[in-house]
Amino acid sequence: MSTAILTGPPVSGAPLEDDLRALGFTVRAAENAAELSGALASVPAGERVAVVDPRFVGHRHSLRLGLTDPRFAAAAIPGAVTVTAPERGALAAALTQDARAHGAQAAAEEPGASRSVAAPPAACLADRLAGRMAAAGVRVHRPELGTLVAGVPTSEGARAQAVRAVAAVDEEAVRLRSAVKSRDGFFTTHFVSPYSRYLARWCARRGLTPNQVTTASLLTALIAAGCAATGTRGGFVAAGVLLLCSFVLDCTDGQLARYSLQYSTLGAWLDATFDRAKEYAYYAGLALGAARAEDDVWALALGAMVLQTVRHIVDFSFNEAHRPVLTAAASGGADPGAAAPAVSLSGRLDAIGWTVWARRIIVLPIGERWALIAVLTALTTPRVTFTVLLIASALAACYTTAGRLLRSRRLPATTPEAAGALTALADSGPLAGLLGRVPARAASGGALTSTLWALAGTVLLGGVVLLPEAAGSWYAVLAALGYAFCAGQALVAPLRKPFDWLLPPLFRIGEYVTILVLAARLQSEGQVNGALPGAFGLVAACAYHHYDTVYRLRGGAGAPPRWLVLASGGHEGRALVVTAAAALWATGRGFTVALALLGGALALLVLGESIRFWISSQAPAVHDETGEPA
Repeated sequence: MSTAILTGPPVSGAPLEDDLRALGFTVRAAENAAELSGALASVPAGERVAVVDPRFVGHRHSLRLGLTDPRFAAAAIPGAVTVTAPERGALAAALTQDARAHGAQAAAEEPGASRSVAAPPAACLADRLAGRMAAAGVRVHRPELGTLVAGVPTSEGARAQAVRAVAAVDEEAVRLRSAVKSRDGFFTTHFVSPYSRYLARWCARRGLTPNQVTTASLLTALIAAGCAATGTRGGFVAAGVLLLCSFVLDCTDGQLARYSLQYSTLGAWLDATFDRAKEYAYYAGLALGAARAEDDVWALALGAMVLQTVRHIVDFSFNEAHRPVLTAAASGGADPGAAAPAVSLSGRLDAIGWTVWARRIIVLPIGERWALIAVLTALTTPRVTFTVLLIASALAACYTTAGRLLRSRRLPATTPEAAGALTALADSGPLAGLLGRVPARAASGGALTSTLWALAGTVLLGGVVLLPEAAGSWYAVLAALGYAFCAGQALVAPLRKPFDWLLPPLFRIGEYVTILVLAARLQSEGQVNGALPGAFGLVAACAYHHYDTVYRLRGGAGAPPRWLVLASGGHEGRALVVTAAAALWATGRGFTVALALLGGALALLVLGESIRFWISSQAPAVHDETGEPA
């Protein structure tokens, strides 16, 4: 439950009390500062508490946005302020300070019965409390209300005018518009959101939660994967339709969360991981369906998963490295990278409306990608689907990565916090840490020192496993040791150079491509059966671990515990184990069994720790509101 304390008797005939009760608040009134302090102390420590001026006039959704958003420990709108348990002490301290500052005025006030509009102080108490908390360093969230009304009128005329302003705005239309991301892909904006927002409202009115809709989206995608696995034309058509239905539900869960402000830590975890689980399960379904027609496309399915994961790591790593600069630029501040030719051209193209949508399509966000996959699944074969997807994803990767590289030339060094985040994203294990102690480079180095070490290691390992006869040989093991050495040297100095954000995607390429190439080479040569499905499962487990790391960092919760990275071996340790397994069991089923065991053990390890974290109290309620391509 939540408690709203009115700072005086309610205004006769005003809907404020009904609005607060509809939002889940127990409403009580306090006539003066002493009563308010006592009422505040009587509220159970774990409950949300709000202080509201009884003269407040505004939309119910204004109160919802200001007083019920679970993502913020303190929030305020004109005439109302709220805190949850972590900031209860700050509110009490602000009330004490205000009572001292206005002691004489408070002592002179007499309790009254009922009133219409009382003569106000210089500012209403709720606004003063919010200001004092902010001055004390508390982060007080103030939501963007847009056309919604929220205020404390100070006269009968002003109150009548405010009431008319409330009536003039279609609150429900505003609420529906705000349920949709302000920046999203072309397909989502024009082909899904125009009706999915109404589906979100339908779910809200029937008491459904975003987590339930997210789960329904996952189940729909899994059924789609099962249909694709049948290998029949009818199954492929059904799979395409169901994949699009799953995407509609995927949009609906976020819109429902924004419509009803039902954010949660569990919902953050589901939202962060289920998109990838759905997409990669669908890839597996297509590969199984193709196998029924004696067409082996597991290498293409694994290649699509590798490329998609690396693309995301490029985006996350760049944004994490330069978050302060990018945040300031988004808020209208200076952007040192804006002078880069690519960024300058992008700014000029923004003035031409259609180019904005064209560039959003080119980067192939989740809406466009799933629509492409669904249509190709229904009309063509799994091989054609994966081939077109790989080409489109490769073009999108080249476009976005080139822009980030050009922009990085003019961006400043990363902060120590960003350097720590990049180190966590690198996912280097104990072997890299040990080999990093070997003196092979100066700790300061040049602007590209760490990046060149990572690039050298990735090229060395990838080049060797691609050589004829190298797959399944001990040369690949030696290359993996060289890769681990380069990974260790890359992390000798803090990752604060402009191009150091490239280390995580380079390491993902080194690990994932090694697994893909070894499995594909040994299976295609007929030496090992079932290696590619085993490799698919191992890379899926690794990708989950890396996505989990990303979303912890985005939520400000820090990297996964160090013991998890050590126990999982790090990217270089897993690459060494896979190359050694290929050398030891280059024939028979030993390599396939090794991949399955490694993938299963890693999945149990990282999934168990991830579930423990995301259902714990320290997990952040993080939902993607950026509109960045997913």
